[in-house]
Amino acid sequence: MTKKLYVGNLSYATTESNLSELFGAMGEVSSVSLITDRSSGRSKGFAFVEMAEDSVAQEAIAQLNNKELDGRQISVAEARPQKPRSNQYSGGHREYGGGGGNRGRGGRNRSY
Repeated sequence: MTKKLYVGNLSYATTESNLSELFGAMGEVSSVSLITDRSSGRSKGFAFVEMAEDSVAQEAIAQLNNKELDGRQISVAEARPQKPRSNQYSGGHREYGGGGGNRGRGGRNRSY
């Protein structure tokens, strides 16, 4: 069974192939997902690595947590389950249905 790991404090220069190589030395890597900013494409400094076996994942945590990679001391831990997201849209332009509240405070939407 695969085990998902969180890898944090990554250098912006770190790539998925760097992570695959590092974790591959521990055992079989099922997937690597470097998290990037949608608009800039730049790394957000963390990733998720799936290891093929639980025992290998635990060994990777023990061996790689606080190890230096690309000039940064990385953190490696078991990934927590993702929280479910609500279907509500909370951003965007007020005229197009976004906004996020406080419409009665200031601006053209003020009513007296």
